[in-house]
Amino acid sequence: MEQLDWNEQAKRLLKSELVRRGISNDELVSRLENIGVEETKASVESKISRGTFSAAFLLQCLNAIGCKNFVPEVETFEFMVAEPRVGYKTISKSKQKKSRK
Repeated sequence: MEQLDWNEQAKRLLKSELVRRGISNDELVSRLENIGVEETKASVESKISRGTFSAAFLLQCLNAIGCKNFVPEVETFEFMVAEPRVGYKTISKSKQKKSRK
């Protein structure tokens, strides 16, 4: 099974939101500053080009550009991640009373 490049996906998601809104990296830096996040243009460009930014940085950027409803369009998922179904044993009331004594 081919591994999905998550950094590439993150980079594409953020870049697409910036392009969709017509926001340059210069403007992103200014908008981040308006919400109290200090970044330089070089650091923003570096993070986005590598795609190795934190989830916090992604959320800061989305907030700064006014993205209220973010639904990522990840190209492909070759697997589903889900919590395993676990059966839980229940204890009868009579056993609960005995264990309290």
